[in-house]
Amino acid sequence: MAASNPIRRLFSGIWSGLNALRRVLHLILLLFIFGILLAGLSGPQLYKPHDAALLVDPVGELVEQLSGDALDRALGELQGDGIRQVLLRDLLDSLQAAVDDERITTVVLRLERFEGGSLPSLRAVATTLDGLRAAGKRVIAVGDSFEQHQYYLAAHADEIYLNKLGMVFIDGFGYYRTFFKSALEKLQVDLNVFRVGEYKSFVEPFIRDDMSAEDRQASRQWLQSMWSAFQRDVVAARGLQPGALDDYANGFSALLEADGGSASAVALGQKLVDGLMGRQQFDEYMIGLVGEAGEQSAAAYNSIDYRQYLRLLRRVPAGLGQAGEQVGIIVAAGQIVDGEASPGEIGGDTLAELARQASEDDSIKAVVLRVDSPGGSMFASEVALDGLRALKASGKPLVVSMGGVAASGGYYISMAADEIWADETTITGSIGVGALVPTVDRGLDALGVHVDGFGTTRLSGQLRLDRPLGEEARQVLQQTVQDAYRIFVGSVAEAREMPFKQTDEIARGRVWIGADARDLGLVDSLGGLDAAVASAASLAGLAEGDYTLRYIEPELGWPARLLEQYAVRVLGTLQRLGLRVASRDDSAMSLLRARFERQLQALSRMNDPLGIYMLCSCTID
Repeated sequence: MAASNPIRRLFSGIWSGLNALRRVLHLILLLFIFGILLAGLSGPQLYKPHDAALLVDPVGELVEQLSGDALDRALGELQGDGIRQVLLRDLLDSLQAAVDDERITTVVLRLERFEGGSLPSLRAVATTLDGLRAAGKRVIAVGDSFEQHQYYLAAHADEIYLNKLGMVFIDGFGYYRTFFKSALEKLQVDLNVFRVGEYKSFVEPFIRDDMSAEDRQASRQWLQSMWSAFQRDVVAARGLQPGALDDYANGFSALLEADGGSASAVALGQKLVDGLMGRQQFDEYMIGLVGEAGEQSAAAYNSIDYRQYLRLLRRVPAGLGQAGEQVGIIVAAGQIVDGEASPGEIGGDTLAELARQASEDDSIKAVVLRVDSPGGSMFASEVALDGLRALKASGKPLVVSMGGVAASGGYYISMAADEIWADETTITGSIGVGALVPTVDRGLDALGVHVDGFGTTRLSGQLRLDRPLGEEARQVLQQTVQDAYRIFVGSVAEAREMPFKQTDEIARGRVWIGADARDLGLVDSLGGLDAAVASAASLAGLAEGDYTLRYIEPELGWPARLLEQYAVRVLGTLQRLGLRVASRDDSAMSLLRARFERQLQALSRMNDPLGIYMLCSCTID
């Protein structure tokens, strides 16, 4: 059945070649990095703040797990073309530490370079900001402009200041997909599709030119639920009237006309911001609150960047705080692929190995699996699930905490848990399967390329890329997909203790929002990672304060560990030495190229040995 993936193998080969070339070039730079590493190690001591502001200026997308290895990230940062990501737990750890830190009096949010994240991740940060305010810390948001995801966090500040030339842009959520049926027809490529579940829509872009009625109906329900939750949170945080954001987005053009085209005046008039300030004016305002900065800070006012603050917090000897009883956390983030995988995607073998390590470590008394995945390979999902079931069989409680998305294969690997927790806006469900088998015989025929021959059985050659898909192969694939769906639904029914028929009714590839999934019995409780950890500890008989947390991750080699530990310091050393660090290219062509590379990489990840996928294309704009 491996022959059913010729396009995947083609794209995988192209991507592997490009990736290998990239890593060779990166390794050349590695010698340069280690050449200046000693200088980095002898750099200035970390600045310790006093009556200062914590400057939160995240760069990139908020993620559960950084993509790639430490080498790729460090060298990408040096070259200016790295993946811009913000690790959720880093941001939360710095904010939570500031709650009880008397040296931090104020938190400043600068969000221009923040590229958003899932709504559950944003809500986790917002909850922490609310905790800071409750503890008496002043939270101030400032920006040249605020996009929708940026404004969500800014809304949880005590004060919001906007540049007079800026804008608060809120346009709601969108669910738009690109369809390729007509393009494939022009190329004379046939996509043979096999699926079970009328809502299983990840195959639709290849067989349709528009959204199906089933996908439109189901997606409208969960998308509207997410938008309602977004509005509710912002309205409550800012003390606005219900429906204020809908009115603002729907009437933005008229509001602009009434205010002479000034978007900042509209935002101020609609009480979305508290004042208009330029950069210099804001610096002077902050100097009045926390004083002028010393030589250690690049800012005008007394402050410390949250990344530097986090390094200061984590300067403890190796192993300190890891003794005693622990709750282990395994992060499963990204698309599920067969075999082993680097961070940012889920290798079936990799996840199973982490589960084995957790089961054999006597200091780990319970495990929380943090899932943020749209699914992927069914075979890899089964391998991972086997490993997690073995962990549970060892007697250690296993609790799943769902992040932004835990759908299809992401739900499948969650079924071994004693409990499943989700945010009310988590995208989950999508219990269904599908397979895609491309054939290009018509295109080759148009070029004058013809295939002829014979085989020893009826199935011989029926799965070739350059021949029409044979009838026997078609029947085999359809029956295999139907059996895969039966296994999926049956496993869910058994794990959730529901009748098969009832499970099938809420399956069929349909996506559910976390709150609805709880009502349907697909998840047990609503809450974030902290709530899931507390529940896992309780199931293990651990009292609050009697255990520590430990992230269970693949072991890094010494070069990667060294780079991960000192990459930020090395970058600082380069800048002090006057050596140029490449700037990021955000041109239109660069962004298009990056989008193409992401699509190519996504296709290369489709490596299921049987060509069967449990995948949800449930992303929002």
